[in-house]
Amino acid sequence: MRVVVVGAGRVGFSLCRHLVQENHEVSLIEIDEERARHASNRLDCLVIHDQGNSIQGLEEGGIDRADALVCVTGSDELNMIICGLAASRYPELVKIARVRNSEYVRFYREGPPTKLGTTASLGTTPLGIDHFIHPDVEAARWALSAVDRGAMGEVLVFPGAPYELGSVEIAPESPLDGLALRDYRKLHPGDSLVTLVERQGESFLPDGSSSLHAGDRVHIFVRGEETEEVFRLAGQGGPAPRRIGIVGGSRIGALIAGGLLHPERQEEPPGRDIEGFGRTFRSFLKTLRPKHLRRITIIEQDYQLCKDLSARFPEALVLNEDISDESFVAEERINDLDLIITATGHQELNIITALYLKSRGVRRAIALVSGTGYGIMARQLGVNVVIPTAQVVVDSILARLSGVRGLHRFGDAGIFELEVKAEAPAAEKPIAAFHAGSGALLMLANRDGDSFIPRGDYVFKAADRVIVIAKHGNEKELEKFFAVDL
Repeated sequence: MRVVVVGAGRVGFSLCRHLVQENHEVSLIEIDEERARHASNRLDCLVIHDQGNSIQGLEEGGIDRADALVCVTGSDELNMIICGLAASRYPELVKIARVRNSEYVRFYREGPPTKLGTTASLGTTPLGIDHFIHPDVEAARWALSAVDRGAMGEVLVFPGAPYELGSVEIAPESPLDGLALRDYRKLHPGDSLVTLVERQGESFLPDGSSSLHAGDRVHIFVRGEETEEVFRLAGQGGPAPRRIGIVGGSRIGALIAGGLLHPERQEEPPGRDIEGFGRTFRSFLKTLRPKHLRRITIIEQDYQLCKDLSARFPEALVLNEDISDESFVAEERINDLDLIITATGHQELNIITALYLKSRGVRRAIALVSGTGYGIMARQLGVNVVIPTAQVVVDSILARLSGVRGLHRFGDAGIFELEVKAEAPAAEKPIAAFHAGSGALLMLANRDGDSFIPRGDYVFKAADRVIVIAKHGNEKELEKFFAVDL
């Protein structure tokens, strides 16, 4: 696949790195000279120091031969204009734009107002944009999933399926510490599967002879109603958080507050919706637990924003304060919270605040960070749940670029949601034919709306939808077996 990426910020750089690792042909256009030089020195792809909002710059990047254009500059307007410019000459090109302003997306989805005051459906957008990526919605979805499972660990939801992937660190002397996986069923007889283990910077797909140890980070595929039980086995149990503080009341913070307080009222933002496993952000919110026992405190330094939040969420306590003021923390009894969610625009402040409030007595903390590097450090320091917002956006873009139903990254492993095609080698083959060695594991199958963890007698059928976790380097085997382009 040939992809042109415009914007070499954190998202653009990370996206290009993933695409290059998967042997795609990539061109990266960046107007900032220093960023362009940095990308050129570190990425094995064509890097062009130029503006992306000109046909000349796009053609130099090979837009005439590309399969897709991804615009992830820091400007919503520029991203949409570049897509529109490319669409005027290359209408068959897949065009993806990162857009934070929901008003733009709503306009293109509903159509412009007519003289009668109604809206006319556009069918396709005037600028020819095929996919909008809304980073705040994606990050809020992850945060709300974690809160709904007690904020004991990170939770990846698979829309339309009753299973989740819970990621949690094993505590010393917990039931999982020292456990051989061949005995895992004795400890947890429910429907679950240990899919990936991270240990001292390395990760592996375990088998029955593997043992788990304190400090390991395990990714366990489990039915949603059993996620908290698995977290407790890892030594991360505790009562569900009721007193929840949100630091930062801008877009992500407001989405999280709205999801906790009024999931039934939330507008349907342009979140990722995977066909087959598809479920909108709004319907996802409706699955969250009732909010009647939750007390929400929002801490925001901007006075005008606090006024807006107070009007929008009258049942929440909105405090116009600086979270770094120690006297404020003591006076307002912030240390009595069960959970703190740090969602400001500064990742260092989010991590420091989360750790400081945990030291003052807050039981659990969720921190939003920009990159995975900070995420790794924050987990090591004791933050319970870390949400790397840039990686969440990259995953969403990769899902739309690939032939798979969805894609998620965990270090050097990826989770792929695939459909078995009638002409694929996998069709009518038993699970024993899935020869990926120790590099891939079949986690879930969905047949005619029924989801289950495949066992030894499972046979792939056309139209089955499966979820596979694979270490980097095993993508080619998946491509051959399922006849997809990863």
